[in-house]
Amino acid sequence: MRILYAIQGTGNGHISRASEVIPYLKQHGEVDILISGTQAEVTLPYPITYRFHGFSYIFGKRGGIDFWATLKQVKLIRLIRDVLFLPVKQYDLVIIDFEPVSAWACKLKNKQSFGMSHQAAFLSKKSPRPKKKDLFAEWVFKYYAPVKHKIGFHFEPYDDFIYTPVIRSRVRFARPEEKNHITVYLPAYDDKYLLSFFEKIDTINWHIFTKHSKTAYSHKHVSVIPVDNEAYTESLETCKGLITGGGFEAPTEAIFLGKKVMVIPMQNQYEQQCNAMAAAQAGCTLVERIDQGFLPQLSDWLNNAKPVKLNYENHLEGLIQYLVKSHAFSTK
Repeated sequence: MRILYAIQGTGNGHISRASEVIPYLKQHGEVDILISGTQAEVTLPYPITYRFHGFSYIFGKRGGIDFWATLKQVKLIRLIRDVLFLPVKQYDLVIIDFEPVSAWACKLKNKQSFGMSHQAAFLSKKSPRPKKKDLFAEWVFKYYAPVKHKIGFHFEPYDDFIYTPVIRSRVRFARPEEKNHITVYLPAYDDKYLLSFFEKIDTINWHIFTKHSKTAYSHKHVSVIPVDNEAYTESLETCKGLITGGGFEAPTEAIFLGKKVMVIPMQNQYEQQCNAMAAAQAGCTLVERIDQGFLPQLSDWLNNAKPVKLNYENHLEGLIQYLVKSHAFSTK
């Protein structure tokens, strides 16, 4: 069996999940890997068959998206060309993790496709949303990377096609402990801006992982570290708690390890707002933004927030077997 596994490269969560999925796929056939997008620091230990520019948003430095930088890097003609020339017909099974080139290639060429992603969970109305819905963002959930069949991952199984998160093996088999530091991963904020807040609380050490500095440095009790998968995981494994954005993989890994979690979703990023609502329902602390009122909220969280612990099972082997059987049924 020839399998195409297409992965969205915006953010590290898609790549981290792929590192767990690929070994199961390899048990069923020859796997070609496609990645599009430009914002992931994590790499895969597998050869990449197709690497496309795709369409990615660029993180800003004050808690939101840098819309101008995002627009500047859009290459529409290249995107259309990649969609038209991607040979999806030569594959027996196409699995898509919210990746637009492969999704639209399958749609235009009438090729069966299977979506397996966190974003697929938003195709259910039962997944948590903010009080005010963003109709354009809801449209993006449906049409950014359209698929015929879907498997979603979320904080909880809100619908019959939604499963609990894929936890990296490095985290699943970790032995968590508690040292005197908090792990911080807020890629939409500049490290110097974060430093101006966290340096004011000196009763604990801070590990700030950043996309905005290529060199590590320390200031008093604050360590600023360029995003590095192993260094981040070691910090998470031994921290008192995690402060992160409204992503999906980071808070769910911390929840699995039994850490207390604060989520600060990106401004004007609807998916992160949705994730933040789900995280709050799971027991995490939700803070809207980092501004003049942040320090009292931070102190309250440090003193009063409780750890969250959910035992997320590993569903991957069964899900991959289901996809392989579904493919066999669909081609009869």
